Amino acid sequence: MILFEKALECINLNLPKRKFVSCKITEIIDGILAEDIYAPISLPPFRQSAMDGYAFKYSGNKTLKVIGEVRAGEFFNPSLNNNEAVRIFTGARVPDEANTVVIQEHVERNLNEITIAKIPEKGDNVRDVGEQIKKGDLALKKGNVLNSASIGYLANFGIENVPIYRAPKVSVIGTGDELVALGNQLEEGKIYDSNTLMLQSVLKKNGVETVSVTKAVDTLEDVTREINKALEISDLILISGGISVGDYDFVRQALIDIGVEELFYKVNQRPGKPLWFGKKEDKLVVALPGNPASSLSCFLVYVLPIIRHLRGLEFNHNIQNAKFEGSFQNKTGKQLFLKAEQKDGKISLLSHQASSMLHSFALSNALLLVSPSITELKSGDIVPYINIANDL
Repeated sequence: MILFEKALECINLNLPKRKFVSCKITEIIDGILAEDIYAPISLPPFRQSAMDGYAFKYSGNKTLKVIGEVRAGEFFNPSLNNNEAVRIFTGARVPDEANTVVIQEHVERNLNEITIAKIPEKGDNVRDVGEQIKKGDLALKKGNVLNSASIGYLANFGIENVPIYRAPKVSVIGTGDELVALGNQLEEGKIYDSNTLMLQSVLKKNGVETVSVTKAVDTLEDVTREINKALEISDLILISGGISVGDYDFVRQALIDIGVEELFYKVNQRPGKPLWFGKKEDKLVVALPGNPASSLSCFLVYVLPIIRHLRGLEFNHNIQNAKFEGSFQNKTGKQLFLKAEQKDGKISLLSHQASSMLHSFALSNALLLVSPSITELKSGDIVPYINIANDL
């Protein structure tokens, strides 16, 4: 049995290399760049008018003759005398001999002649070539999360495809003869399978769309068969249940028989002591406890950092601090992950902390971390927690 910190360190040291794919920007949802992107063109690529108005050669003249019009998307590049101007619209190309745009609200027009009521500064309302970014400059760095603004930014360059980290392909295997799928009659002694649905949901919430979900009955042969099938199609396999020491817990034996290297088994923690982690070549396997709250706690603490790494994000948790409210004693000598509510810099424990109970998880937005060396918490203590509000 190892410590919480050692378990995280072991996982971090055995992470596989990230994989990436070329993806159309029209299909990207929160993808993460796998390479730096450099500007193929300047933005703007030509001098643009920043406003609707009149473009002219700055000379101090207030009365100008209008000799034409330039709309956005058109090319009109007349020679301009000091007493001439062109009507121009936002985003339109400014003629080469014009250097200033006066906005239409500051102009009085009479037929083809304008009088400028408020003279702008020279160069006003003209966007220079490369004002936003110049050709060849770094546009977006590797690791940038491609949100809606990023997609629009890339589209400005005419970029259609970019390399992004590929989200891992994950298989979820539920074990247990007692499990019944939703929609079926619940017989005496049976329970509905909540873990596989819960894991599938939290995976999708965190950017993993490719999820295979299967069930294995409590025999060594069936568990072995399902794990072998998952290893063929997945980067990461999550197994729910069957990893403890009961007579019908076959997961550990199946993994050893298949040749999955055991990197650790059991962590000095509550909930989730019977946690198993291993690898086979570049495939990772995490066997989670069967109790629902234990399973979800272990996912958030150990599996979610793996998902983040493979998607191109940082492995480490964003551990924050808050002021504890209430009182608590830790007599276990274990690392505790306690479901809690954090608000306005204060954190308090929720009731129903048992490893089988998801009700408090449904109400929580934080996991309070209590190390084995901490025996008591009092109101006012500054305590660490993992913010899970956006992960569930």
